[in-house]
Amino acid sequence: MKIYTKRGDKGETSLIGGQRVPKHHVRIESYGTIDELNSYIGILRSFVQDKINPQVLAEIQDRLFTIGSLLASAPGSKMIVPDLHESDVELLERSIDAMNEELPELRSFVLPAGSTNVSHCHVARCICRRAERLIVHLNEIDKVEELILQYINRLSDYLFVLARFEAKIEGVGEVSWRPRT
Repeated sequence: MKIYTKRGDKGETSLIGGQRVPKHHVRIESYGTIDELNSYIGILRSFVQDKINPQVLAEIQDRLFTIGSLLASAPGSKMIVPDLHESDVELLERSIDAMNEELPELRSFVLPAGSTNVSHCHVARCICRRAERLIVHLNEIDKVEELILQYINRLSDYLFVLARFEAKIEGVGEVSWRPRT
């Protein structure tokens, strides 16, 4: 099977279900950013220091593929794609709560710094927030399943707490923002 089809050479691509759209369409930007986030989560999996979060990150990667397929589906498509469940959001919430139990109370804004690993967590969080903004925009054009928005919002929270947790594990401490006065 050839990897190239040449059908996208003029700047259009097909959604699941066959509808053709420009490659700059907000739907393409949305699932393309989810794909970027998924790739970055793969980097995080190789860096995280504890034993639990690599497993959670593997689950997240699977859910991001699910979200990507949902976003890549043309409205009204009859194709069967995987679905997202409330338990997926709950996994993120339980993971956040478990890490938070071991962290000091947050008393200031935290700069995305401290170590390479911590910074990677923050980059992933920023990509996640960009994906969220694009999906919210898409939702204004074509209705997006509410659970997708909840999951991506919670995922950015998870990535923020993961950055704090990794800083604690590494013993690098968080870098608090001290605004000029």
